[in-house]
This record gives sequence, structure tokens and C-alpha cells, in this order.
Amino acid sequence: MTAFVPDTPLRVVATLAGTRALRIEIEGDLDFYTADTLVATVRTQMEDNPDVRELELACGGMGMCDSAGLAALLMVRRRTSAAGIRLALTGRRAQLDRLLDITGTLHHLTGESSETAKGEDQGVPQ
Repeated sequence: MTAFVPDTPLRVVATLAGTRALRIEIEGDLDFYTADTLVATVRTQMEDNPDVRELELACGGMGMCDSAGLAALLMVRRRTSAAGIRLALTGRRAQLDRLLDITGTLHHLTGESSETAKGEDQGVPQ
């Protein structure tokens, strides 16, 4: 049997800024094979740092995001919302914004309208 190895494995790096802010950098594809890694990392970081009130998912290094990746982002949103933690998705590329816009999840995950997201310079090459 051959195991599938993603072309772009997911790498997540968590950095605590003080006691109330957490930044998780996402590098690679967020897909069926890697989505659980992000959810598990967020869960562990929330458990280990109960005073965190802000979570930044830095998406600048994210490659593609499929439906399982989107489900992972929505799971993170549910967990942070339930814990009273403000979630921010930063450095989003146009591809991710298009996915969020098409699926109707852009405002839910970012608080932005599609017009706002299209008009802002994300500071990340497309």
C-alpha cells in the first residue's frame, strides 16, 4: 500500500505574544490530509494558554485550501467563539478570499464583506 504524501505539507508555528494573544502561522496546503493538524494545534494552544483572548491565523504562507481546509477554519471559528476569543485571518491571498466569498463564509470568518476584502491590499503576492 502506498501512503499519500502531500506536495506541500502543512507547517503550523504557534507564537504566544504576552498572555492574551496567540499567532499561528500556516504554511502549505490546508486540505483533507492536513486540516486536522490545524484544528489540533489550535485546540492544544487554547488548552495550554487559557488566558488568550486573540488568535491570529497568519495565512500568508498558505497554499491551496479545499473543503476540508474550509471546514477546519470553521471549526477553529466555532472553538474560538465559544471561548470568547477574537479570531483574525491575516495575510490572506486572493484564492482564499475567493473561496470564502463563494461559500458565503467570508463575513463569518473575517467580519469583512466581499467588497472590503477585494478592495484591500493584503500585502501578500497573489
